[in-house]
Amino acid sequence: MATNPMVTYICKRTVVSTKPVQPGKRHSLSVLDRVMGDNHLKMVYYLKDTTTPNKYYEPGEITKMLRESISETLTFFPIITGRLVKEEDGRTWMIKCNDAGVRMVEARAQGSVDEWLSNVDREREMKLVHWEEMFHKPYFWSTFYVQLTEFEGGGVAIGLSCYHLLADPVCATMFIKAWADIAFLVKMQHPPFFHPLPIPKLIHNPSISHISKTNDLIEQYKATINNSVVTVDQNVELITSHVATLSFSFTGSMVQSCMAMAQTGSNQMQASPFEVLSGLFWLCLSEVKKEGDGLVDMSICLDARKALGLDSGFFGNCMIHNRVQCSSHEPPSISSLPSAVMAIREAAGEITNSNSVMGLIEWLRCKDDLDNDGAYQKESPSPINHGNCEMVCIGLDGVDPYSARFEDGLAPIRVSTYVEPVGEKWQVLILPAPMASTGGGYQSGQPDRVVMVTIPKEFVGSLCRNELIQDLCPDIVMGMNDAVSSPNCRIAV
Repeated sequence: MATNPMVTYICKRTVVSTKPVQPGKRHSLSVLDRVMGDNHLKMVYYLKDTTTPNKYYEPGEITKMLRESISETLTFFPIITGRLVKEEDGRTWMIKCNDAGVRMVEARAQGSVDEWLSNVDREREMKLVHWEEMFHKPYFWSTFYVQLTEFEGGGVAIGLSCYHLLADPVCATMFIKAWADIAFLVKMQHPPFFHPLPIPKLIHNPSISHISKTNDLIEQYKATINNSVVTVDQNVELITSHVATLSFSFTGSMVQSCMAMAQTGSNQMQASPFEVLSGLFWLCLSEVKKEGDGLVDMSICLDARKALGLDSGFFGNCMIHNRVQCSSHEPPSISSLPSAVMAIREAAGEITNSNSVMGLIEWLRCKDDLDNDGAYQKESPSPINHGNCEMVCIGLDGVDPYSARFEDGLAPIRVSTYVEPVGEKWQVLILPAPMASTGGGYQSGQPDRVVMVTIPKEFVGSLCRNELIQDLCPDIVMGMNDAVSSPNCRIAV
């Protein structure tokens, strides 16, 4: 058994689409795209043959198959193979769809995918994802990178990284699913659509003052922009090196127990898995941080496609942030869970309210008009890295990464998602979990979840020993190297 699997990088190449894009095609970015600033996404899909586990693949066979099928997939995603250029105003980015291609790294790893997963942590997982910071000449820089890592003992990892300016986690998942459909020679389930965001039904006037009725979303983004720092934090890499990511696996029964704890005699609300788990970790991390008696300031981030009436194939940023308002200054405890969940539900309600989201889009568009007139000089920052909130909780309930079957049996058994850079914020991502009975797959509506928590390494032990976490007994499926052993916080093997 390989106790310390190593990754060997074989080559880096450029992969282009099988059909040329229409000459002169360009793609303008929306206000929700541009507000994402300098963030990027990283995802890792671990695949193995779940139906015929003893099936033998020649070295490089899976990589060759995936490389050929991604070329055909890229034909449907012209902005992925494009390059960033400036709009005529010289300030904002747009995509020139020029078939410049995607950078692909091919690698090999010792051991099997199961052995790797039994001892994986954030640092090791990052070896499966290739990312390069933007060159001083963006025209020669790829906004998307793919890394294919074959394990000598069986299995493969697909690492995807991309600029958040172009895609959110839902888009990235959509691309992997389309790639799997084409590799499996089936009809693409959700073809991408690159149309603009809907136009708000408000009077268009290049002045923010005409939006008389504000909402919590506008106030959140306004505070984010007003409190932003324009210069990029030079210590981001240093900060990132001092954080750890733990992945907790919550079974359906654990989530249902948490739902029951969120109910009181007078409040029998049917909370969602996201609401109760984000409430749980809001309490836990507030107690771990121990700054004051109350809860730390937290924002949530959810997909607003349904609120905007967009189809499932819409390709573009639709993740919206909102600050959670909670006036409680009591020490965090299980008795605080119902009020915490209720506060999260109210904040989520603004994101699922079409009028609130459309109002935010209108406000951002009006701000863009003022920026272009020179009234504002600051670029819109990312709500993930700026603002007053110490913690952000991102919900990805609407994605289904485990449906991406690349051929009969070759399916994801685990998927990790990162929104980078984390900076000094504490980050919680709540993702669907694979079906425990098969080691893969996902059934819509099931409450099972994986919670990825990124915090400073110094707080890892306290989180694992937290009473609320111990009572539910989730498995730690990633980050065991950073975790402190606890009798009721088991490490899954």
